[in-house]
Amino acid sequence: MKYTRMPIEIESPEEMGYGNIRYNLAESSVRDIYLRDLNVDLKDLVLFYGEHKGIAKLREAIKEESKVVTTDDVLVTTGAATALFIVATTLLNPSDHLIVIRPNYGTNLETPRAINCAMSIIDLKFENNFEMDVNEIRKAIQPNTKLISITNPHNPTGKVFDEKLIQQLVQLAEESNCRLLVDETYRDLNFQTELKPYVAELSDKVISVSSVSKSFGAPGVRIGWLICRDKKLMHDFLAAKEQICLCNSVVDEEIAFHLLHNKKAILEKNHEHIRTNFAYFKHWFAQQEYLEWVEPQAGVVCFPRLKANYKMDAEKFYDTMFSKYGTIVGPGHWFEQNKIYMRIGFGYPTLDELKTGLDNLNECCKSSLA
Repeated sequence: MKYTRMPIEIESPEEMGYGNIRYNLAESSVRDIYLRDLNVDLKDLVLFYGEHKGIAKLREAIKEESKVVTTDDVLVTTGAATALFIVATTLLNPSDHLIVIRPNYGTNLETPRAINCAMSIIDLKFENNFEMDVNEIRKAIQPNTKLISITNPHNPTGKVFDEKLIQQLVQLAEESNCRLLVDETYRDLNFQTELKPYVAELSDKVISVSSVSKSFGAPGVRIGWLICRDKKLMHDFLAAKEQICLCNSVVDEEIAFHLLHNKKAILEKNHEHIRTNFAYFKHWFAQQEYLEWVEPQAGVVCFPRLKANYKMDAEKFYDTMFSKYGTIVGPGHWFEQNKIYMRIGFGYPTLDELKTGLDNLNECCKSSLA
């Protein structure tokens, strides 16, 4: 396999250095938490090889809200990124074909490319409110199609796809004897709507993926998971995990269990912060003149673009944003889109940081755009 570094990782805040950024509007999560705030007592934890599937109480906490999923349907991984890697490398070969809905998280594109698997990319369009067209996906199905890859809530637009549409995709996967991968990393950031069940509940052809990184502000705890009700496939996924990392850090798993055990209180606090920031962000967006958006429905990001009557020198614009204003957003090329698009995160910053960062964005637009 030939690996390629992704722009979203090369230019990520952690690579740039958090200390060099004053107003971080590029993050796609809530604020990172401190371990001290969790009051987790780890002194009696035995540092042994953990259960290969993930400790049982953590798997139980992951599926606790479901009456359909069992603990055996859950595989705990070192972050959602590893779950996605396991899915791609288990299911796909150079002779196979997959369909990817783009924009998408980079791993869902780059790992299949490293495998040299044939790929049909279906781009969501701003003009269509980033809606998926099931008929377009149906037309892309080939005899060797093994996987359809989507994110929901969608990264980077914050779009939540209609339940009827999701059910149509599940039916399409069943009819075509392929798998539907649903990256559900932002599902717990449904600050405006009721939490929906994992899509994996609907069929054994579905694979759901999530983690504690985005919703809980704990990306440093490298814990994610995949859920699938196909026992044979879960056996294969476990075999892949055992060859990649054998088991997870028992320290990370214990902290992740604590987060999920206290999920209600943590998410209520996070949702309150998100709603406050989003209310300001929505008001700001209605007042500014340079950008247009499809309003996000969940998650903590949106994907606006420059209005057609303005021109951008992209390199100058993003460089000025950082060098003069100490502010960053996620440029469109992180998602293989034109740089007139940008992902703006409104869940990570404090309200004051968000206000100043958006003011900086507006001033940079005013001074840089023709």
